[in-house]
Amino acid sequence: MRDLSELRRDYKQGGLRRKDLPQSPWKLFELWMDQARQAEICDPTAMVLATVDANGQPFQRVVLLKKFDENGLVFFTNTGSRKSQHIKDNAKVNVIFPWNDLERQIAITGEAEALPTSEVVSYFATRPKDSQIGAWVSQQSSKISARGVLEGKFLELKQKFAKGEVPLPSFWGGYRIKPDSFEFWQGGDRRLHDRFLYSLQDNDWSAERLAP
Repeated sequence: MRDLSELRRDYKQGGLRRKDLPQSPWKLFELWMDQARQAEICDPTAMVLATVDANGQPFQRVVLLKKFDENGLVFFTNTGSRKSQHIKDNAKVNVIFPWNDLERQIAITGEAEALPTSEVVSYFATRPKDSQIGAWVSQQSSKISARGVLEGKFLELKQKFAKGEVPLPSFWGGYRIKPDSFEFWQGGDRRLHDRFLYSLQDNDWSAERLAP
């Protein structure tokens, strides 16, 4: 067995105190997101999305947050993907933003709902053309024999759409996660980390400190 027990570090970048908490977790989420972007950490909008299949087996993968406001967190994906099938059967999801460089993470629970086509079309039009074509190429989560299959299909479609716009695939869409809890974690000295859990009840947010 490989022993990794000696790998450790101290957390000294700062704390999180109740007096610093806004009434709404969205305000703190926006502040931390802005600070993550300003710190130029790698992929600040990357979030680990957890879903559960029909057998209760959890799955996780990284998706990119594209928009957010107090109505929810928005991401886009192939609607034939494994994650989309899980959401269809069980809309309850969890996401984590692992901002290790800032000794922070945000864990969010909620329910995912499909976006209207108009919103998907609007975003799809902003993607680079190669990314639009890539959406057509991949039947996400399906088995393929080799990468060459993807490369060949991409070149074929790139030629097909060379002189025109790339239409929205019928199997491509997005989701809005409507949160019911936010947990903000800030690393602390001597492993006395700061954790605050915001919970939504009757359209009001309440915050509780959790032991590390």
